[in-house]
Amino acid sequence: MNETVTVRVQKVRKNRVKARLVFFLILTGLLLLLAVFADRIVPHDPYAQDLGQSLLPPSGDHLMGTDRYGRDLFSRVLVGARTSIFSTLALVGAISVFGTVTGTLCGWYGGAPDSVVMRISDVCLAFPGLVFALAIAALLGGGVGNAVLALAVISWPKYARVARSRTLALKAAPFLAAARLSGCTSAQMILRHILPNILGPILVTAMLDIGTMMMELAGLSFLGLGAQPPTAEWGNMMSGGRSMLQTYPWVVLSPGLAIFLTVVIFNLLGDTVRDFLDPKTGRAG
Repeated sequence: MNETVTVRVQKVRKNRVKARLVFFLILTGLLLLLAVFADRIVPHDPYAQDLGQSLLPPSGDHLMGTDRYGRDLFSRVLVGARTSIFSTLALVGAISVFGTVTGTLCGWYGGAPDSVVMRISDVCLAFPGLVFALAIAALLGGGVGNAVLALAVISWPKYARVARSRTLALKAAPFLAAARLSGCTSAQMILRHILPNILGPILVTAMLDIGTMMMELAGLSFLGLGAQPPTAEWGNMMSGGRSMLQTYPWVVLSPGLAIFLTVVIFNLLGDTVRDFLDPKTGRAG
């Protein structure tokens, strides 16, 4: 009787997680579509200046008001979604792939390369992440690409460590010994057996990292080390209006609200993906 109740509870929990996953996937898909087609749906030219329309409050014609140059903030927020979101996704994709490959190879082969790479990762993790990224971005100069590169330099070790620890745990598994006896090469065992078994934790880490990376990219742009004016990017837009927060708050709050909503959506999606892959939901084992 207790086993029947437990199975039923797990099934209900799994269905709820599936429903949440579908919901947040739809929200994320809509957000990405909005970013892709932003330049086609904006009500005004996001770069057209009209000083006669400077610093207008939100209204029917300008849903989020205008900035000091008379540019429509709603249009700039929509266009800025492309830069902010896709720069973040490119960053997370790059560090997750590089870190996973590096950690897997280090865990599988070990030896001196493993020791060297792990010491490098220790150095990266020894500094406060954003401070280290600020120093690297300052050396590289401004620009979205340089900001992404600066954050990539200090963010890959977490993926390398996750991949390495999972690889070390799997190396002693009986099914890998059987694969070795069947004549599989190291490359075949890594591609067929190691990577498929470590992609779950890597995917969850990457999903939960999107919101953090987005805020850090916006932080670099806010400090002048990321996107440069007049590029529509949320952190850069907040920086340009920070002196008017008390007098014209919509100039700062509009891109800030966009960052907040986007980070919340990606964080909730990451939490749901983690729950979906959790064996306690009754699906994975």
